[in-house]
Amino acid sequence: MRARVIYNPTSGRELIKRNLVDILQTLEEAGYEASAFATTAEKDSAKNEARRAAATGFELIVAAGGDGTINQVVNGIAPLKQRPKMAIIPAGTTNDYARALKIPRDNVLKAAQVIKKKQTIFMDIGKANENYFINIGAGGYLTELTYEVPSQLKTVFGYLAYLAKGAEMLPRVKPIKMHLKYDEGEYTGEASMFFLGLTNSIGGFEQIAPNARLDDGKFSLIIVKTANLVEILHLIALMLNGGKHVNDNRVIYTQTSSLSAEPLDENVRMMINLDGEYGGDAPMEFANLKQHIEMFADVDRIPDEAVTGSTEEFIEASSAFVKEVESLTDEDIDGDGDISKSNQ
Repeated sequence: MRARVIYNPTSGRELIKRNLVDILQTLEEAGYEASAFATTAEKDSAKNEARRAAATGFELIVAAGGDGTINQVVNGIAPLKQRPKMAIIPAGTTNDYARALKIPRDNVLKAAQVIKKKQTIFMDIGKANENYFINIGAGGYLTELTYEVPSQLKTVFGYLAYLAKGAEMLPRVKPIKMHLKYDEGEYTGEASMFFLGLTNSIGGFEQIAPNARLDDGKFSLIIVKTANLVEILHLIALMLNGGKHVNDNRVIYTQTSSLSAEPLDENVRMMINLDGEYGGDAPMEFANLKQHIEMFADVDRIPDEAVTGSTEEFIEASSAFVKEVESLTDEDIDGDGDISKSNQ
């Protein structure tokens, strides 16, 4: 089996670059013939390499870097009918996706070691028009914070940079008149933000979407109807106090497999945030692609309520698969290196 590491050489103060030899060695120990590709300043560098690697038969693609690198790799393979497995080695600012998958965020070599456990989850992926996202899709003035934090500040100060910029921006938040249609109904009116979450970890917090599951085919949808500064601060306090914001009448909170979003005033621009980056302007159609990509994770550390099946079932299935592969003999493999039909 072959694995391709697609890494951002500047992410996380060059952590991946400095530890690349050891990361490749870990993949070799996990049973993969491993190689690496350093992303460049060229547009869609990671996305294009992921698509090329998948097309040439790599069984595993490892996205090493921040959530932006992971997003690009997913965009490279998500449209394909035959998709390789994915793994991530986090080296960014908030590393929300790694947090949700219980992958170590403070040590890239420990993160790589997770692959050796051979535990995977079939993860939901979001689609927004023609783009894909792994963690959040959102619109409204509250979501524009991430565009205004310089990348240098993200690298040096991490999440503190977001908090500082957020405090600066809150007084400027104003509502947008929008129309939102989702599984259980529709909302027409003013809102400072709508938010779709695929995991329960957003921006370093695990209480924004407390009921999120990783593989149930549903987004967690939050609509914040108020733009009043005092009320937004109160909602943030409720969120930090055990996710109680979801029961507030200034918030709509539900689960949905799709969302149609558009501004009601054609003169008002509503930018869409996909995984912390600009993803186009509304109107936009969102769809949840259920269990679309098989992702390595530290499954036995993921709470049962975060997946549709129990984590024990995932572990048993992974272990059974590994034992089955290890038990194959030369007679079970045909001349093309595939499992013979009699043993499938």
